[in-house]
Amino acid sequence: MSDNMDRYVSPLSERYASREMQYIFSPDMKFRTWRRLWIALAETEKELGLPITEEQIAELKAHAEDINYEVAQAREKEVRHDVMSHVYAYGVQCPKAKGIIHLGATSCYVGDNTDIIVMTEALKLVKKKLVNVLAELASFAGKYKDLPTLAFTHFQPAQPTTVGKRATLWMQEFYLDLEDLDYVLSTMKLLGSKGTTGTQASFLELFDGDMDKVNALDPMIAEKMGFQACYPVSGQTYSRKIDTRVLNVLAGIAASATKMSNDIRLLQHLKEVEEPFEKNQIGSSAMAYKRNPMRSERIASLSRYVIADALNPAITSATQWFERTLDDSANKRLSVPEGFLAVDGILDLCLNVVDGLVVYPKVIEKRLMSELPFMATENIMMDAVKKGGDRQELHEKIRELSMEAGRRVKAEGKDNNLLELIAQEPMFMTTAEELTETMDPSKYIGCAPAQVESFLKDVIGPVLEENKELLGVKAEINV
Repeated sequence: MSDNMDRYVSPLSERYASREMQYIFSPDMKFRTWRRLWIALAETEKELGLPITEEQIAELKAHAEDINYEVAQAREKEVRHDVMSHVYAYGVQCPKAKGIIHLGATSCYVGDNTDIIVMTEALKLVKKKLVNVLAELASFAGKYKDLPTLAFTHFQPAQPTTVGKRATLWMQEFYLDLEDLDYVLSTMKLLGSKGTTGTQASFLELFDGDMDKVNALDPMIAEKMGFQACYPVSGQTYSRKIDTRVLNVLAGIAASATKMSNDIRLLQHLKEVEEPFEKNQIGSSAMAYKRNPMRSERIASLSRYVIADALNPAITSATQWFERTLDDSANKRLSVPEGFLAVDGILDLCLNVVDGLVVYPKVIEKRLMSELPFMATENIMMDAVKKGGDRQELHEKIRELSMEAGRRVKAEGKDNNLLELIAQEPMFMTTAEELTETMDPSKYIGCAPAQVESFLKDVIGPVLEENKELLGVKAEINV
């Protein structure tokens, strides 16, 4: 039997998430970060006067990357404690520094600080992909800013918009998500080294009661790890509300992606817009002609998972007792990585779909023109009023004729003949030729093209310029 065929393997890693995101949540990333944190702690303690030598620091740095996993795994089978197993394994490689590894710290020093570092790196990758989704949508919106299309309210025909303007609605959702992401990213702080209940009692002991040195500890560690600060107070762990804030950002992105993907699915049903379809792709096992919007459906499916997943850290945060309980651990190991892996897959799908989105202008025009006479009635009525007609009488007559034309379309399956009917009524003082001239869709799209231009120029343009070093991502879809 081939590898993994006899046990459960997560679809998030096998089918949906990128290798880059998977590495961020990998054991290797975690344990390398633990060693970086132990080095930062030892360096800081040395700089603050503890008897730690440069030789010990150099030994720790020499083995920061070549983790002896087999030693740690064997030790964990004996002691049933992952942190102490890795302290032991690091000490085997660094006999001179063995006695000062993890000095004064509790397990959450490496565990919680690493969680913050990992989530921060994952947020940066999400931001990169989100910015690229905005860039792809900006290109699409700009290309189709002038193409009139029938708009819908309640999924019923409404005043026309443009294909590009509709895309700006999707963009604005993602733009709001980017604002939230940037804010949360800007507020991420480390736990620091607070001790078993957050009082730093062990460090006060190590530094012989010197509060200045204890107060200097966290800022120095934060700087070495690339952070601005540590949270000022904590129990044993950082507040689990941080996980809630992070996953709420992911849930927001998932909601935006669902909105866009649902619109695309409906448009594909109308044959106006179609997601990319590979040359050899099979749409249905039974109906060979079908071209199902499977990528947009997958976006909606994964997004639903992320939105529901955001409840996990909220409930976990609410149920933490006093300085800490351990009922967060198993949940966090699932909910946080899986939320990120799913959003990573969602954004890759969004990039792929928008990049290859196919627009069918002739179908769009045909549907729009079949409804446009109804949309034009207000203008026709106003023109007749200008010529001396009675608005109330004109309104009632147009209502009657619209009902008759609508009955003909729906009950008899015939073309919309509203313009013909209006032309035959003397009170409108117009001809069929004159009415046909009013059927230019561009007359009914209002400010849509200008709105697209200003939105791209004033809102999205600055975002893309500010983040131009993140641009250029192309998504690869596994299945």
